[in-house]
Amino acid sequence: MEETYGCNLINTKRDGRQVAEFVGRYHVHVLVRQGEMTFSDGKNSFTSRQGDLAIWQMSNTIKCVECSDDFEADVLLLSGQFLQQFNPEMVWASKGFIFIRINPTFHLDEEALRLMDNDFELFRQRLSMQESGFKREVLGRVLQIFIYDLWTVCQHGLSQMGSSDNTARIFLRFLALAQQNARTERDVAFYADLLCITPKYLSQVSRTVTRLPASQWIQFYASFELVSLLNDTTKTLTEVSDLMHFENASHFSRYVKKTLGKSPSEYRKK
Repeated sequence: MEETYGCNLINTKRDGRQVAEFVGRYHVHVLVRQGEMTFSDGKNSFTSRQGDLAIWQMSNTIKCVECSDDFEADVLLLSGQFLQQFNPEMVWASKGFIFIRINPTFHLDEEALRLMDNDFELFRQRLSMQESGFKREVLGRVLQIFIYDLWTVCQHGLSQMGSSDNTARIFLRFLALAQQNARTERDVAFYADLLCITPKYLSQVSRTVTRLPASQWIQFYASFELVSLLNDTTKTLTEVSDLMHFENASHFSRYVKKTLGKSPSEYRKK
């Protein structure tokens, strides 16, 4: 159902759905309209009330979700592939990932609530429009507006990321290096060497901050570069392979198939 375009917007009351059923399957954005929702991330418990926005990343271990009888929320669902394809910028995305990991729910002031209301309504309008050859791409642009607005809402918290915690500082330095080099360097040891730490410690830092290994963050950045290059049809597939320093065409093809679920030629045709 939601996978047709990679995103969907539901209302828990109107559509008769429970937010807990989407945990781990999508990136879930819960805009609470009324009532109360409680949940746990495995370490801490949280409560979301009217005017709050809760965000559950696919890699979160969200559990113990309970909602009051009068609970109602609009729920934006995004597939991992859809978010990866249309994510507009990776440095802020990485900071946002960490911030949301630490703050999976937060209250929206009047201006922030207006921004989110407008974005959710834009998703609703575009999802209801007639089928076209560009509907997914249009929804992707709506997603980019939503992400920029979300970063605006969280801007103060994001600007403080890594300012006081040494582990966060190391991790954000790692992300900056990955952004610069992931097109050609996909080995954890390369980044650990630049940071003057061991690969094991770098992976430990990554897991401490995000619960994901350093290799997966490198993969995220490399995927971002890969999609950008494949979308640039002025470059041949051989040129894309060379720019990403793959040893040969078969290695490149296997990597694209594993990362995007399609061969390079299939991706471009779609």
